Amino acid sequence: MTKKNIYLILTLIIGALVLSGCGQADAKNEGDLVTLKIGATPVPHVEILEHIKPELEKQGIKLEIVEFTDYVTPNLALTSKDIDANFFQHVPYMETFARERSLELENAGNVHVEPLGLYSNKFKSLEDITEGAEIAIPNDPTNEGRTLLLLQSKGLIKLKDGVSLEATSADIVENSKNLKFRPIEAAQLPRTLDDVDASVINTNYALEAGLNPVKDAIIIEGSDSPYANIITIRPEDRDDENIKKLVNALQSESVRKFIEEKYKGSVVPAF
Repeated sequence: MTKKNIYLILTLIIGALVLSGCGQADAKNEGDLVTLKIGATPVPHVEILEHIKPELEKQGIKLEIVEFTDYVTPNLALTSKDIDANFFQHVPYMETFARERSLELENAGNVHVEPLGLYSNKFKSLEDITEGAEIAIPNDPTNEGRTLLLLQSKGLIKLKDGVSLEATSADIVENSKNLKFRPIEAAQLPRTLDDVDASVINTNYALEAGLNPVKDAIIIEGSDSPYANIITIRPEDRDDENIKKLVNALQSESVRKFIEEKYKGSVVPAF
């Protein structure tokens, strides 16, 4: 091999090493932001998360939002570490879900309450509800119990003593109007309004369907509802600084103002 060829080979090797070094430096600079993946249902959760994106970026966090449209997949994605946290559920649902599936989930902080409401295309008030009316209700355990407690608080039914969120239709001991209950997946409830006499709908799905909980609901939970929507994490991440920054951003005065101005009572701050 000639000296010229050896020199050419050494030049190419050195050039490659320099380019490689530059590439690593660029990647480091681009990677200064820590990516935090949060699973959430669209309304209002994704909208609230979008609101805090700029603030978190100032703190070195790139918020990546993964949308879900059901109440099962976000917890499974969290436990399988496909996401870092989720934002869609209240504590009773989280605890029931974790217990039934032997999972470990933890509340990192309350954000807001979405009052549950009764909607109808046929009735305008409780007094209008007729004998034997069919009412669609959420079919997941905690929201079914929550629904029945709401209906009981308005005098439509009475549940046996001692039952709470675990209540099912089998726990009804008084039903003066002989109401019929049809359990439906929560996300599908707005679509049932033309098929049943009334539907009890979670606020997030009501908003997605263009319903105004404050104006359109026949009855609705009060702002003192204990079912605050939370940031859910894996227990081992409770001391993670990035999770703490996320929760602090969601419990800020900026978010309080955003919720109050955008949702005008249909979503209520819970911090």
